[in-house]
Amino acid sequence: MPLLREKGIRLYLKREDTIHPFVSGNKYRKLKYNLLEAKKHGKDTLLTFGGAFSNHIAATAYAGWEQGLKTIGVIRGEELVGKWQNNPTLKLAHEHGMQFHFVSRSDYRYKNDPSFIEKLKEQFGDVYLLPEGGTNALAVKGCSEILTDEDVTFDYICSAAGTGGTVAGLINASRPHQSVLGFPALKGDFLIEEICTFVHNDRWKLVTDYHFGGYAKVDQQLIAFINLFKSETGIPLDPTYTGKMLFGIFDLIKQDVFEPGTQILAIHTGGLQGIKGMNLVLKKKNLPLLDV
Repeated sequence: MPLLREKGIRLYLKREDTIHPFVSGNKYRKLKYNLLEAKKHGKDTLLTFGGAFSNHIAATAYAGWEQGLKTIGVIRGEELVGKWQNNPTLKLAHEHGMQFHFVSRSDYRYKNDPSFIEKLKEQFGDVYLLPEGGTNALAVKGCSEILTDEDVTFDYICSAAGTGGTVAGLINASRPHQSVLGFPALKGDFLIEEICTFVHNDRWKLVTDYHFGGYAKVDQQLIAFINLFKSETGIPLDPTYTGKMLFGIFDLIKQDVFEPGTQILAIHTGGLQGIKGMNLVLKKKNLPLLDV
C-alpha cells in the first residue's frame, strides 16, 4: 500500500480468522482450554453470556455442538424474544443447539454477580460457566499461543480488544523488545484493570481513540475503509473489532507515530459472522453496506 511505502513501515496481518469457519480467531483460542476443562470435570453443558450479535455466542454454540456439549446463552435484551429468528448470529447459534435465556438489559448488568449466577445454576443445573466474551485465565492461556517464534522479528503487536483476554495473552507471549497495542471496541479505559489481572509485564498500552462511538458502532468513514481494504487486499474485516484496529493503525502511521523501518504485526481476530448482522442495521439506517 502506498502509505506503508511512503512511511517505510512494514505491516503484516496474522489471519487467525482462517483457523475455523465458525469458531475462528480469538474465539477458538479462548475456548480451547475451557472446553478441555469442562470435559475434565465431567460437565456436559456450557453456559455463557452475550449480546444479539456476539461472536462469542456464535462460537460457543458451534464449538459445543462440535464437541457434543449442550450450550445455553444468556442473551442481553428481552425484546429479542420471538424476534431472534431474524438475527443471523442467534439463528446460527440456535441451529447448532444453543438454548437461549433472554434477560432484560438491567438484569444483564448483574452477569458477574454471584447471586445472579447462583440463580442461573439453580435453573440450569451443573453447568460450566464461561464469562461474557470468554475471557478467563484459560482463555488468556489460549490467546498466548497466537504468537509463535516466527513473530520475534516484529516491533509492535496489535490487536482489537473487547473483554481484554486476547490482548492479555499477547502481552504475556510478547518478547522483551516488543510492545503490544490494544484497540478497544468500547469507550473508556476500564479494560486496563481487567488486563492487569492477567499480565506480568508493562510493555503495552491501550489506544482508545478508535472505538467509533462504542461497541458495534460504525460510521461511513469506517465502512469505506473496510470496503477499500477488502478491494485492495481481498481480506474481509469485521466492523466491530479488526476493522477499527486497522483503521487506527493506518491513522497512527499517517501521524508518524511509528519510526521508519518499524515492523508491525496486526492480529485478525475473526468475527466475520457479524457482518451480516451489521448490514441489517446499516440497511435500516440507509447507510452503505459492508462488502461480503
